[in-house]
Amino acid sequence: MRLSVTVKATKPSSLVTWIRYSSAASSPTISLNPSGRLQQTLAGSVEVKGKSLHSGKFSTVKLIPEIAGAGRYFEFRSRFIPASIEFAQESPLCTTLLKDELKIRTVEHLLSALEAKGVDNCRIQIASESSDDREVEVPIFDGSAKEWVDAIEGVGLKVAQNHVGESVEKMVSHVNKHVYVCKNDSFVAAYPAVETRITCGIDFPQVPAIGCQWFSWRPIHESSFAKDIAPSRTFCVYEEVERMREAGLIKGGSLDNAIVCSTEHGWMNPPLRFENEACRHKILDLIGDLSLVARGGNGGLPVAHIIAFKRIDELIRCIKELNSMLQLKLSNSRA
Repeated sequence: MRLSVTVKATKPSSLVTWIRYSSAASSPTISLNPSGRLQQTLAGSVEVKGKSLHSGKFSTVKLIPEIAGAGRYFEFRSRFIPASIEFAQESPLCTTLLKDELKIRTVEHLLSALEAKGVDNCRIQIASESSDDREVEVPIFDGSAKEWVDAIEGVGLKVAQNHVGESVEKMVSHVNKHVYVCKNDSFVAAYPAVETRITCGIDFPQVPAIGCQWFSWRPIHESSFAKDIAPSRTFCVYEEVERMREAGLIKGGSLDNAIVCSTEHGWMNPPLRFENEACRHKILDLIGDLSLVARGGNGGLPVAHIIAFKRIDELIRCIKELNSMLQLKLSNSRA
């Protein structure tokens, strides 16, 4: 969840455009390789209900097991919307999926938990409190992914089988050549590595209590996401709250679902769960956005060292553009 600043429209620089097309024309950047693991799904269904951050409405989400190869997708008003970069729409302060004029907003925390916990195939039924709504928002809960992790761990996982009862090996993308996107003073890059690692930095010089933070994370054990990333909550700057509400955002926001920091007085609802909780939350969002590269029950988070830095308004666009580039390279490698 991104509450720090209002997103401003920007266009890719000529340098970024050149990088995109020159990379596509050179040696393969992304390859899809066996992971040595079988695709998984949930061992049972689980349903949760909660208030959404931006609309303030309540929505109900039911996570349902799916067969191998189905991947992750939303079901809203009897329509299916794949959790794929192809359907990601630019939207302020959250990641939104759009298909057939139906919108699913604020999907990043849920998708981050599903990706990190290894739920490769899942049908996500979602319903708003109004049956005629054309858009719906995933519940915010406490502003972290903890509720989703608890729900997944509560029901457990099992090996997924396809329509003929066979298990399927999970494939994962590997970055073979560095790729990066720059937007003003922000960037996100992916470098070849022997394991997945995410390093993130944020800089809020106008908010001393946040300041400049860095955190580096890798999934070293099964519980590392649940322990080190999932509990981190979304954050916002107190002096920008009224402006966001005037823009029709964070109608459901409160001190119960975000940590709020004042430029003058510091954190308004301590204690923090981590000293660098704000930075860790950006990694949570990043995992959710990168999960949109996944197709057919394969992994979305690539084997690479992913480094992201700077102001969040520009970083969001960098992540989305890098995601699109990774998907393009992955599609080319399959062809």
